[in-house]
Amino acid sequence: MKKILAAVLCLSISYAQDIITFDELYDGVGVMGLSISQKVKSLSGKKVAIDGFMAPPLKAKSNFFVLTKMPAALCPFCSSDTDWSSDIVVVYLKEYQTFVQYNAIIRAEGILEYGSYTDKNSGFVSLLRLREAEFKKL
Repeated sequence: MKKILAAVLCLSISYAQDIITFDELYDGVGVMGLSISQKVKSLSGKKVAIDGFMAPPLKAKSNFFVLTKMPAALCPFCSSDTDWSSDIVVVYLKEYQTFVQYNAIIRAEGILEYGSYTDKNSGFVSLLRLREAEFKKL
C-alpha cells in the first residue's frame, strides 16, 4: 500500500504545472521595450497556468483569445510587438471552446512561448503566448 501511495504522489508531483502571474512576466521596461523575466524564460516550452480575464474575441468562432490582467471591454489588439501591453497574453486553444464574458475570471493553461510572433491567419502580433491551451472559469 505504501508503494502505491508513493507512486501516486510521485506521479502527481511530476505532472504539477507552474502558475505564473501577470506581475511575473517582465523584469521591467528598458530602451528596447519590455524585458522578459527570467521566470518566463525558464518556463518557456513548459505547461503553465495563468489567471486573468478574456478580452472580447476578434470573432465569435476563433481558436485564440487575449487574456488580460484586468477586465477589458474592448479587445486590446496591437499592430506590432512594440505596442505590446505588459498585461496581456495571447492564448491559442488546442480546440474550440465557448468564450466567456469579459468580466469572468478564468485560468488558462498551455505551453508558454515568448518572442515576437505574427499569426498567419489573423495578422495578430504577440510577444507572449500560450499554445495548445484550454481554459476554465474559476
